[in-house]
Amino acid sequence: MTALSPRGVPLDPIETASRDEISALQLARLKTTLSRAYEGSPVYRAKFDAAGVHPDDLHSLADIAKFPFTVKQDLRDNYPWGMFSVPREKLARVHASSGTTGKPTVVGYTRNDIDMWAEVVARSIRASGGAPGDVCHIAYGYGLFTGGLGAHYGAERLGCTVVPVSGGMTERQITLIEDFEASIIMVTPSYMLSILDAFRAAGKDPRKTSLRVGIFGAEPWTNAMRSEIEEAFGIDAVDIFGLSEIIGPGVACECVETKDGLHIWEDHFYPEIVNPETGEPVADGEMGELVITSLTKEAFPIIRYRTRDLTRLLPGTARTMRRMEKVTGRSDDMIILRGVNVFPTQIEEQILKVQGLAPHYEIHLGRDGRMDTMLVKCEALGAADGLDRDLAHHIKSVIGISARVEVTGPGTLSRSEGKAKRVFDARPSR
Repeated sequence: MTALSPRGVPLDPIETASRDEISALQLARLKTTLSRAYEGSPVYRAKFDAAGVHPDDLHSLADIAKFPFTVKQDLRDNYPWGMFSVPREKLARVHASSGTTGKPTVVGYTRNDIDMWAEVVARSIRASGGAPGDVCHIAYGYGLFTGGLGAHYGAERLGCTVVPVSGGMTERQITLIEDFEASIIMVTPSYMLSILDAFRAAGKDPRKTSLRVGIFGAEPWTNAMRSEIEEAFGIDAVDIFGLSEIIGPGVACECVETKDGLHIWEDHFYPEIVNPETGEPVADGEMGELVITSLTKEAFPIIRYRTRDLTRLLPGTARTMRRMEKVTGRSDDMIILRGVNVFPTQIEEQILKVQGLAPHYEIHLGRDGRMDTMLVKCEALGAADGLDRDLAHHIKSVIGISARVEVTGPGTLSRSEGKAKRVFDARPSR
């Protein structure tokens, strides 16, 4: 009997396959992927040879640990075409990062890759509670960023009516949500908060829209923010995960019936968790850094990519495939302040505990003499009396650091139309 989604849409049979079936498929596809990378990419051939491994050395899934990691610097060093395993003329499309911290990272897709990408995003939308015929409002940015077009192709594949708004012009977002009666919105969680602000500024009740589901990704966000968004809009807020180096959105997604972690689509992506310090694999259930190997990509197979995202692997629930816990932060986003490790999401959680504070914030790091300092800027929803003391107390008692808090009036902090910039580090390098 075919399994169905909560909306009655048939699932792909692999979503409820046994672990043995999934593992057998992964091993076969992993062998093909390693061979494709070794034979097609001079970069991977050199990396494998230097590590003394060959695709024929893979006899079990555990053997993937013999193969070298891929890191973002590999993509930058081989910009633009060096990492590809097919001739350039076989590419149907390329995407790239902004390159704001160095050379861009470029990824590419054959037509089969784009077809697979559309399938996993469609599967993600269906798992989130979407169904054919839904109106899907896409407010992720379009262009070289993978979010907008990745969501777009997946929504069309599922059979949704797509409204490709992209980011920006927030008042128009409201108009189109209302006029086209969108049932699904796909957007970063920080920009959804900006849309919420715009609803309230216009004197409109966001709970009266036709929206049922929000699919949020591209940046870490907390369960406290999920509750804030769900309460404000009266929707189910679901987490989707991806990154351009792997494919874009659609690597993993929560299922709306459980919302207990993101099921990784393991027929296309093989996950590992490693110790971020040593690179050694850790057991399922242990916290560490997520490492992903693609299993079906043609143009740009990626082997053991270190995502820098911190999470852990858990057994499947609504689907057989394993879940990754909500990303708590990135190892390269971690703030070390006076010997204490702090993630921006930890600050966000404390802000959302304080009645009267809006969920917009900035973290400013500085140095006073030899001492690192932290200033947390946030907004009051109304009167600000005492809110700074309350937040500083929460940060101190829960996280264990002293921070100065500055509470400003509503709408004073900058708003993001894409990924929010939370941390501003002005500490001298020495």
